[in-house]
Amino acid sequence: MKSITLNGSQRESVGKKATKALRNAGQVPCVLYGGDNPVHFSAPELAFSKLVYTPNAHTVVIELENGDTYNAILQDIQFHPVTDNILHIDFYQLFDNKEVTMEIPVQFTGNSRGVRNGGVLRKNKRSLRVKALPGNLPDYIEADITDLKIGNKLYITALDSEDFKFMHPDNTVVCQVRRSRASMAVADDDEDEDEDVPATETDDVAAVKE
Repeated sequence: MKSITLNGSQRESVGKKATKALRNAGQVPCVLYGGDNPVHFSAPELAFSKLVYTPNAHTVVIELENGDTYNAILQDIQFHPVTDNILHIDFYQLFDNKEVTMEIPVQFTGNSRGVRNGGVLRKNKRSLRVKALPGNLPDYIEADITDLKIGNKLYITALDSEDFKFMHPDNTVVCQVRRSRASMAVADDDEDEDEDVPATETDDVAAVKE
């Protein structure tokens, strides 16, 4: 998984007054959990643009002015309810031998047969929560929709991997092709055209009369 480097400064004071002063200066107060002790630091709000305002998943390399470096993932983020400015961010420290849970985006690939026949693709899950060692975290989860016909669903079990495990029930629907009004007005083209159609009893009678 790709990493983003974040340069910050360790916070000496973590009180409300100090936190407010940081925000007024364009800094975002942050906390890194997962190690022996929480690490309090701050970084400019603009430094988070590539990490927060993107559908992609990234790990983070936190580099502090005192020389300390930490590998982490974004755990939680708080926004101002009116301005949408970042108020606070929690990070979770990564260790090579310790599994971590993370939200990973789903990338849909292929040209669905059902969509070609007038169906509509409904993306039930645009991201999935997985648990894995940091080295096995994927950049995205690929969901191939090529074989989906109208009425078909793609379940999470079809996306199983040895590198990570999903933190969702096996019956979770990732996407499905639903019938649209346009597709209802025409014959269902999802059936194979070269499939043999058995003769009906009426056809047999007609053949005898001839």
